[in-house]
Amino acid sequence: MAKYVGILTAGGDSPGLNAAIRAIGKTALSSVEMQVVGFKDGFRGLVENRTVLLDQATLSGILTIGGTLLGTSRDKPHRMPMGDKVLDMTDTIVETYHNNNLDVLVCLGGGGTHKNAYRLAKKGLNIITLPKTIDNDLAMTDITLGFDSALGIATEAIDRLHSTAHSHHRIIVVGIMGHNTGWLALGAGIAGGANVILIPEIPYDVHVIADAIRQRRRHGKNFSIVAVAEGALSKEEVAVQQIAIQSKDVAKTKKEKKEAIAKLNQLKVLHSDNTLQLTKQLETLTGLESRLTILGHLQRGGTPSAADRLLATQLGTACVSIIHDENYGVMAAIRGKHVEPVQLEDVVGKRKTVPLDHPWIETALSVGISLGN
Repeated sequence: MAKYVGILTAGGDSPGLNAAIRAIGKTALSSVEMQVVGFKDGFRGLVENRTVLLDQATLSGILTIGGTLLGTSRDKPHRMPMGDKVLDMTDTIVETYHNNNLDVLVCLGGGGTHKNAYRLAKKGLNIITLPKTIDNDLAMTDITLGFDSALGIATEAIDRLHSTAHSHHRIIVVGIMGHNTGWLALGAGIAGGANVILIPEIPYDVHVIADAIRQRRRHGKNFSIVAVAEGALSKEEVAVQQIAIQSKDVAKTKKEKKEAIAKLNQLKVLHSDNTLQLTKQLETLTGLESRLTILGHLQRGGTPSAADRLLATQLGTACVSIIHDENYGVMAAIRGKHVEPVQLEDVVGKRKTVPLDHPWIETALSVGISLGN
């Protein structure tokens, strides 16, 4: 009996999504038992039943193209803006799933997508996910789709900033994506020859950073590159944040909890300007002109690297094997050299942060990179 496969991409875009869609589609279409349909713009496309047939013509020529031909969004099934209201559209999604005679829905995305996919799995839908995020922070998989491409882009940006920093005797602070984990900033910082790397896992002391830069100056090096993950925090900021979290945890009334959550949200807004403040502090403390460059969405775009194309194709073809086995409620994870299905419940709500004993940290310290602590 034929199997009907649905695919969607959700959350932020990343290089390699089209390659993964292509791999799933071409592998499935090589079997007379499978037909594939894509849903546009993430979970919203499921709600609105906006589909595109993923046939050979549609899949042709997309291997090297960045982004996602299906489009994406950050809409959540259980809390989706619909006109001037925010509604739980989960039942509508279940209805769309059955109206399209789907046997399985494949969701490509990061942490938020996996939470949303798991909710649908608990509603009785057959779900398989593929790990996609440039942050490389999904649990239970060695690497995520899009990380290698973003790493290359961030590294090249640091490479290009070296000449300006050197020529003008400046400190250049490079803002790199990574709200909660420092994989991207740490990897790009080492590969790009940054002098300081700041990541969320290691609270920094601005005076330690300034000392490291002044020491370089004493050795005749009148410039420095500081690679900063967007979620990196100073020791003082971490202390304030922990107090706010504790207040939320011990809150006894709804009012107290609401106030504590508001405080945490306020801190997030303040932290969003953190990298700019750090740049100004370093200029004051070192006497060197300092400039900030935020890489932003440049890290998400463009042609996927060869490694991401290989990863996407491996994940996509393995996904079809998992469908053949009718092994649902799982994520296709890279474990070593192979793809293994792991239970979604073991992925959701967890985050893969940089361990403090990770070889990359040891490597950074060995070549004299300051981690700000």
